[in-house]
Amino acid sequence: MRILVVSHTYIVPLNREKLRLLSYLEPDLEVIIVVPQTWQPGGVQNRQVTTEFYQENNFRVIPVPNWSQNNQGLLTFGWPIVALLQSFKPDIIQVEQGVKSLAYAQLITLNQFLKLGAKNILFTWWNIPYQLKFPLAWLESYNLHHTDGLIGGNQDAVNILRSHGYQQKAMVMPQLGVDETLFYAQDQSVLRQSLGLNKEDFVIGYIGRFVREKGLLTLLDSLASLTNLTWKLLLVGRGEFKTVLQQAANQQGISDRLIWVENVAHDQVVDYVNVMQVLVLPSETSHAQTSLTAKGWKEQFGHVLIEAMACKIPVIGSDSGEIPNVIGEAGLIFPEGQSHELTICLKKMIEQVHWRDILAQKGYERVVKEYTNQALAQKLLDFYKNILIENMVEK
Repeated sequence: MRILVVSHTYIVPLNREKLRLLSYLEPDLEVIIVVPQTWQPGGVQNRQVTTEFYQENNFRVIPVPNWSQNNQGLLTFGWPIVALLQSFKPDIIQVEQGVKSLAYAQLITLNQFLKLGAKNILFTWWNIPYQLKFPLAWLESYNLHHTDGLIGGNQDAVNILRSHGYQQKAMVMPQLGVDETLFYAQDQSVLRQSLGLNKEDFVIGYIGRFVREKGLLTLLDSLASLTNLTWKLLLVGRGEFKTVLQQAANQQGISDRLIWVENVAHDQVVDYVNVMQVLVLPSETSHAQTSLTAKGWKEQFGHVLIEAMACKIPVIGSDSGEIPNVIGEAGLIFPEGQSHELTICLKKMIEQVHWRDILAQKGYERVVKEYTNQALAQKLLDFYKNILIENMVEK
């Protein structure tokens, strides 16, 4: 089976692991990742990235000249993509740029024009309902009409495209898994000491952006009612909302219990995860954010949850977006924005060590089964086979 995957996400080598492992699952598998030759991510990584060719056995990463260097929807590729398709002759073409993507339309059209007969697979994260007008409505309709398989990063993404008329096969799976060789339980007593933590301190952790929609004000409100217990809040991340959080903590009289850590490299995040006794992701659905076609935001996945679970750190999450589906029965869920309900969850975690250990083990087992790169690679292969076999039966 020859598999071609297209996405700007894979300009980052760490993000390719799922697909690299996929290429080793069976002897006849060949995997090529097509990435933009140049890309300008924006945000905190505001610099142009130039990607390079990479090969490892049947796994290759091939940069292709591209138009649009910072817009996922407008990304398209130059003429070398045609020669690559003609020589590789993929059985599967998977484009991970969303349903309104010009790159996906380009690959669909080339698949037809070159008579490759490959199956078209779409990946999308988008989990907020939207309405489209011409020409985006036409573009989405064209892409969905030619889609043989849909992978949603969350259940809402699949449901939305079902409501837009998509009727073929679909599955829910995150774009990136967790690397269990990096994220695993380990002693971090030295780091605890360097952070000024005592042995009796129960460490509640948050990792992510400091923005309003992550529900951090709700977390502070909850902790302000638990001052009779010995806890510290470890906040790993950055964002302009930090000032608001500091002011709130000062007003609540808990600022001395907060530990702020910024500018942590991804391969060092695991160290801070292992300092925690529980990780909290209190995200809150927002209706303030707007895009060209939709209004609102809710948690698309919550990758830090599976990183913590891989380290056998129990998790608490709100019911925003995909969080409850990610955690399942391996953690605690509270209604978003409800600080009293979060307080109940935190109190239970702090006071009931046995229950905490049970959830830690459940979380670890869930990650191994569902969310490691190896698990995602196998799910992908099974999905591809299912689509190809169905096509053979129809013929």
